[in-house]
Amino acid sequence: MMTKKIVAGLLLSTALMSTGALAQDVTLTIESWRNDDLSIWQDQIIPAFEAANPGIKVQFTPSAPAEYNAVLNSKLDAGTAGDLITCRPFDASLALYDGGKLADLSDLAAMVNFSDVAKSAWQTDDGAHTFCVPMASVIHGFIYNKNAFAELGIEVPTTEAEFFAALDKIKEDGTYIPMAMGTNDQWEAATMGYNNIGPNYWKGEDGRLALIKGEASLTDEAWVAPYRQLAKWGAYLGDGYEAQTYPDSQNLFTLGRAAIYPAGSWEISGFNAQADFEMGAFNPPVANAGDECYISDHTDIAIGLNAASPNAEAARTFLNWVGSAEFASLYANALPGFFSLNSAPVAMQDPLAQEIVSWRDKCHSTIRSTYQILSRGTPNLETETWNASVNVIKGTETPEAAGARLQEGLASWYEPQK
Repeated sequence: MMTKKIVAGLLLSTALMSTGALAQDVTLTIESWRNDDLSIWQDQIIPAFEAANPGIKVQFTPSAPAEYNAVLNSKLDAGTAGDLITCRPFDASLALYDGGKLADLSDLAAMVNFSDVAKSAWQTDDGAHTFCVPMASVIHGFIYNKNAFAELGIEVPTTEAEFFAALDKIKEDGTYIPMAMGTNDQWEAATMGYNNIGPNYWKGEDGRLALIKGEASLTDEAWVAPYRQLAKWGAYLGDGYEAQTYPDSQNLFTLGRAAIYPAGSWEISGFNAQADFEMGAFNPPVANAGDECYISDHTDIAIGLNAASPNAEAARTFLNWVGSAEFASLYANALPGFFSLNSAPVAMQDPLAQEIVSWRDKCHSTIRSTYQILSRGTPNLETETWNASVNVIKGTETPEAAGARLQEGLASWYEPQK
């Protein structure tokens, strides 16, 4: 009798121990540069995953955007990085994969939900290995204050002449700063300036791929002309724009002090929360009425697996969920302006997001010109483009000199341009 009780007790304790082991939650940590999205992950995205996946907890631990690459690399080198790595497109993430920091996810079941184009920003050059699950692209253009336009009787511009006529009218009236953008942080001048308006000049993918093949040069008119337009922008950015930071520009617009904001669609949710006026958006105006239009529809964000993660199985469960139609709809509507790359159709609820994504139906899509292949060497074409865009806006470098300097730098290390 006693022996049976002991055996029963042992069996019970073993069962409790194994249950305890199973009940031990795995906690996954996500590295990201999207610190603006912290509450959305905590309040909407993570609870949806955890409800369907008991036993896996998720923490979203973002860094400041400008510091993310350096912080992430330090953590990966030190072995302290999270299980899940938010991936920037193309070369930055490819370097992590080549360096053994990101795991190969080619065999992940959810990868069938993405087109080759969607995956291309997170693949090896030969397309043989995919290392991040695509999440979203962002689209560039201009967001404007509808009240300001109505007050001043301004129609939405479709040509460059109409665009500058609108800016002149806003400046002459004096109630609003015509455009909210500063040059202090540099990257905006290239990202929301040069690579926003540029595709109309270099004809999107045709021009970008010609540059990669060495069939076009940064001194060509198609690549210098966007700097000529940027050179006119300084007159409309308001007093002290040279010292104006990215958050300063956001605040100027959402407080209703500026009429137009050169934008990435990622601003939508923040602007919705901060602005108390109705907003609209327009795609980069073309040179002449009737010209074909091009937009920067940039494969922007994905998520991968830290190759050193001790929780790879749970992380792959999470990544398969990120590749699902459920996540696509949840993410795109929780973060309007981050447009799903999943092949499952997503109905957008936000009117500004609807307006911006509709440009895909009338304009040709391309990605930012410097992101694939062309920024692998030194000098780095991406950061050089930041600097050149700022200089041209401030008038310290001519468009022609900027093009020549960038071409010389690219040709110094990139074989097809030599």
